[in-house]
Amino acid sequence: MLSVRERTACFSGHRVIPSDRRDRVVALLLSAVSALIEEGFTDFICGGALGFDTLAANAVIAARAQNAGARLILALPCKNQTRNWNRADVLAYEALLAAADEVHCLSEAYTHGCMQRRNRFMVDHSAAVVTYCGQASGGTAYTIAYAAQEGIRRIPLFQLVHSEMD
Repeated sequence: MLSVRERTACFSGHRVIPSDRRDRVVALLLSAVSALIEEGFTDFICGGALGFDTLAANAVIAARAQNAGARLILALPCKNQTRNWNRADVLAYEALLAAADEVHCLSEAYTHGCMQRRNRFMVDHSAAVVTYCGQASGGTAYTIAYAAQEGIRRIPLFQLVHSEMD
């Protein structure tokens, strides 16, 4: 059962994080989650995908160890999301499922548009979205534009990561 929207944040970012930027992304995610918890956020919705979603979910799990009130909510596009993933990624995904406080699966099987429905679900249930986006098109860019349209606070990490590293 989702909590009050004003206490909920979600995440949207690319599946591929350059290896030389990964540690900085993780550090910024941990900082963002901690800052949101200090502001009174309790619920954190992650999409369960590879890359940024997995890093974000792990940041919530780490923060939850220090803040018992923090909750990890997974919003999955479909039950067979991992159908083409390698074994290591499937095992990491299963660990996230086991650690989640709540799981919402929006479709039985993959369909055209199920990822977009998942992204809209996350934004529709959140007061803030933490993002990692370096492209003007694609699912993450769509989600950020939708959040802007809906008046949802956006916390962009991409510029922080790349401006500090270049």
